[in-house]
Amino acid sequence: MALKDTISFGMALPHRSPDPVDMLAVRQVAQRADALGFRDLWVTENTLDHVFCFDPVVVLTYAAAVTTSIRLGVAVLVLPIHNPIHVAHKVATLDYVSNGRAILGLGLGRDHHYAQFRIPRERRVRRFLEGVELIKALWTEPKVNYRGSIFQLEGGTMAPKPVTKPHPPIWLGGGHPDALRRAATIADGWMGSGGSSSAEFARSVPSMRENLEEARRDPAAFPISKRVFLSVHERPDVARAELHRWFSVVYHNPAGTDASGVHGTPEQVRERLHELVGMGANHLLLNPVCRHAEQVEALAAIVGLS
Repeated sequence: MALKDTISFGMALPHRSPDPVDMLAVRQVAQRADALGFRDLWVTENTLDHVFCFDPVVVLTYAAAVTTSIRLGVAVLVLPIHNPIHVAHKVATLDYVSNGRAILGLGLGRDHHYAQFRIPRERRVRRFLEGVELIKALWTEPKVNYRGSIFQLEGGTMAPKPVTKPHPPIWLGGGHPDALRRAATIADGWMGSGGSSSAEFARSVPSMRENLEEARRDPAAFPISKRVFLSVHERPDVARAELHRWFSVVYHNPAGTDASGVHGTPEQVRERLHELVGMGANHLLLNPVCRHAEQVEALAAIVGLS
C-alpha cells in the first residue's frame, strides 16, 4: 500500500535556508505540490534569524496567488510576540484571498523570542491562551467584547471574516506535556517540530492520543503531524551531507542529521517515513533542505502521489 493511502502529506515551501531562496523555486514547488496532490504547503516564522527566512504570511499569500487548491500553513507562528488582533486580520485575509485554504500553527516560542521583542516571559501561557481566544472571537463574532487579564477589546469589529467556517484550523506545536494537553483541548491539529528527534515524537504521540480521548475527541480525526527535514539522493552520502550542512548551519545541531532528519536513497527515505507512520503520524510535513523543485518530484514518487 502506498503511503498516500494511509496518511496525508504536506510540503514545505523553500523559505528558510543558509543561501538566498530563488523565487522561481518557490513558485515551482508551490505549483507542483498543488498539482501532485500534496495536502498543504508550510513555512515557519523566524523573524530575526542568522539565515535567510521569509515572512510567513507574505510568502504564503504569494503561494496562494499561484495555486488553486492546496492549503497554506505556518508552523508555527510565535503568538506571544504578536498582537493577536494583527494575527487574526492577517490570517483572515490569507484565508479570504485563498478561498478558504489557511491554516494557523501557533507556539509559545523560546526564551530568546521574548528578549528580542521585549515581551515579558511571565504569564506567557496566559498571554498565549487569551490570544487564541481573541483570534477565534474576531474570526467568528460580528462584534467582540473581550475582557481578559492581558487583552481587552470593546466593540471590536473585523472584516473580512475567514471563508473557512467556523474558522481556519489552528494547529499547536510543542512536545511538553502541558503543550500536548493544550493542543488536545483548544487546537484542530498538532505538529511535532522538525528539530525534535524521532524518538521524542514517538514518546509524544501516546500522550497526545490520551489527552484527546480525555477531551472526548477522536484521535483518528485529529491531525497528528511531524515536520521532517530531509534529503533524497541516489547516493546516500550526498543526501546525508546535504542534510548535515542544513542542521549544522541552520539549527547549530549537527546531531539532528540522524536523530531528527531523514536522508538517503528513495527506498531508504520511504522506509523511514513508514517508521514515522508506525509511530502514530497521520500527517507528515516533508521539508527538503535543498534542490527543492527536484525533491518535490522525488518525494511525490516515494509516497505514491505520482
